[in-house]
Amino acid sequence: MERMKREMIPDSHPVNRISGQVVEASIEVHSQLGPGLLESAYELCLARELKERGLTVDRQVGVPIRYKGVELEAGYRIDLLVEKELIVEIKATEALLPIHEAQLMTYLKLMNLRLGLLLNFNKRLMKNGIQRVVY
Repeated sequence: MERMKREMIPDSHPVNRISGQVVEASIEVHSQLGPGLLESAYELCLARELKERGLTVDRQVGVPIRYKGVELEAGYRIDLLVEKELIVEIKATEALLPIHEAQLMTYLKLMNLRLGLLLNFNKRLMKNGIQRVVY
């Protein structure tokens, strides 16, 4: 699935400021912890870092599926929902795969949101583990 260009969301949109703060916070968490931990550890620490920066963060948010007009609970969960605007999916894997981007794109669609971040903490440099996904 090909990523859409950043221009699809105006630079002045608040979600761009939020995503910048999440990127900065993820770099801070990575600099403190390094690679090699479980996703749950990075999720917990990143949520704390974001809250310390004054952002609203919800963890493990349920993603309902709407099928033929009926909302069904299927057990899907967003790792972090920041300011009710930005989905953050956390990975700790050798490489991000197309399925990770597809999953995030589907979450954006189901939640009627436009921007998400895939953060792979299992990189030597965090900047190499950040992928922006626009729906």
